[in-house]
Amino acid sequence: MARKPRKPRTPPFSVRLNFEERQRLISLAGDEPLGTYIRSVIFNEEARPKPKRKQARPIKDHAALSTILAQLGQSRLANNLNQLAKLANTGALPVTPDVERDLHEAARDIAYIRRAIIRALGLEDGP
Repeated sequence: MARKPRKPRTPPFSVRLNFEERQRLISLAGDEPLGTYIRSVIFNEEARPKPKRKQARPIKDHAALSTILAQLGQSRLANNLNQLAKLANTGALPVTPDVERDLHEAARDIAYIRRAIIRALGLEDGP
C-alpha cells in the first residue's frame, strides 16, 4: 500500500522572552495555549472559538503525596512483584507459607499506598 505524500512542515518561529514577558504572556493567554493566543493576537482572529482544555484536579496535600511517592520508590515493590509474576508465569513459583505471607503483605502495602494517594489527591475523604 502506497503512502500518502506528506505535506512539508513549516519551520517553527521562536522568540526569546525574559521571565517577566513570558509571565505576562501566560497571564494574558489565560486558559488558552500560548501558540493559539499569540496567533489570535497577531492575526486578529478574535472570532475563532477558543479550544477547551481539560482542567487538572488540584492536589490537595502535596506533602502527603510526596511522602507516599517517596515510600513507593524506596519499597522496590514494583520490582519484587514483577519478579514474582515472572516466576508464576513460568510455573517456577512454589507457593510456600512464606511466599503466601509475602504476597498478602504486598497486597496490603499496595492497598495502603492506593488509599493514601487517593486521599492526597483529594478524591476521597480519609479517616
